[in-house]
Amino acid sequence: MPNLIASAALAIWPVVTAVLFIRLPPGRALIASLLTAYLFLPPPPAGFEFPLRPLDKDSIPVIAAGLAGLFVLHEGRSILPKSRLALILVAGFLISPTLTVLTNSEPVTYGLFTLPGLGISDILANTLEQIFLITPFLLARHFLSRLDDLRDLLWALVIGGLIYSLPMLIEIRLSPQLNTWIYGYFQHLFDQMVRGDGFRPIVFLYHGLWVAFFALMSVLATAALYRSEPPARRKKLGVVLVYLLAVLILCRSMASIFYALTLVPVILVLSPRVQLHLALMLAVIALAYPIIKGTGQLPSERIIEMAAGVNPDRAESLGFRLANEDILLARAAEKPLFGWGTWGRNQVIDPLTGRYQTVSDGRWVIVIGISGWFGFLMEFGLLTLPIFLMWRRREGLGEGARLVAPACLILAVNIFDLIPNATLTPLTWLFVGALLAYAEMQKTSRRSRASLGEPAFQTVL
Repeated sequence: MPNLIASAALAIWPVVTAVLFIRLPPGRALIASLLTAYLFLPPPPAGFEFPLRPLDKDSIPVIAAGLAGLFVLHEGRSILPKSRLALILVAGFLISPTLTVLTNSEPVTYGLFTLPGLGISDILANTLEQIFLITPFLLARHFLSRLDDLRDLLWALVIGGLIYSLPMLIEIRLSPQLNTWIYGYFQHLFDQMVRGDGFRPIVFLYHGLWVAFFALMSVLATAALYRSEPPARRKKLGVVLVYLLAVLILCRSMASIFYALTLVPVILVLSPRVQLHLALMLAVIALAYPIIKGTGQLPSERIIEMAAGVNPDRAESLGFRLANEDILLARAAEKPLFGWGTWGRNQVIDPLTGRYQTVSDGRWVIVIGISGWFGFLMEFGLLTLPIFLMWRRREGLGEGARLVAPACLILAVNIFDLIPNATLTPLTWLFVGALLAYAEMQKTSRRSRASLGEPAFQTVL
């Protein structure tokens, strides 16, 4: 059970957020408040009971940042996107729970067990959850619109990675115990943190995979800054890059290590244009994967065989995931448009024991099962939109491409990782909002140059 320290940390966080917004520029305050809360606050089940949903690590920092942000909004700048498509996706994202509930009023029965139909309270609770998810995006789009803001976001990942590496190394050496020592409970299954003859850290996040993916983001941010910062800083950044890469390897997450070994050379060597092409490819794969999987076009057996050649245990885990995806997609196909809703209605349940017979790992299959294809297209469309816009406007990015392209890659690999995992975090939404804001500014700037008869584009090789 969470102790008093866990409750105190959550209760005091709005005060910490207010202090950050008083002492720092709004953009940096937003980054600092959400990043620090994500890394150090106690994860669920720590929280406070509240109507509709608990107040916890997922909601308190967002509420605090949103309220603080209201007091420092830039005059004349809307918090909503300028892009018409982005506005449609935001609206669809927010109304998706209502459509789901309205089409799921009937109970679902599995033998001796019945799951309730959905009602008004579910509309309110699920819409509130969507608001909590999307608020970091809206705040980032408002406060992180400049290239310097994007640089601040990358630097925050580097500094955060360096600071977080210390508790990570403690857990790698001593076993994952920090959340238990400080907050009084362990937040997941301990055996999932054991890998071979060692441990992978979980610190104060939801799973070891989340920690490894944060380490990956820090590594990629360091590589981006190494490429774009003045030569005087590159030596130190090179040392940091090697160190963080070593910490990532010690996290024992094959996927994140593979991403790093693939993308770090891309960021360090290849042109921003190529990086944007790769980011676009990853985004398209993430959007297309459910269709490929649902139509039986994914060569699952071949993929499992290839994985077995690297690590038989991981191949077994991959096979389990792919088999569950098939079952869950078949379940989702019974309500394809708006999904089954919450309360486990999207799962397959044992009629005798009432236990789930399926496990949802990937964010995409969770969203399709709960919110249907409509919900999937709204959420993943919004996540990938900045990448499409940046790729479309790649010729006009100028020197900013050296930061924008790797930032798009960081976002793209996060979206791609939502295929096997559910690593959708406030950091993801910060990148979505910052990149969308910069893309909107580029469009405005291009129109201004065109009206003055200046060249609209500047080629970046």
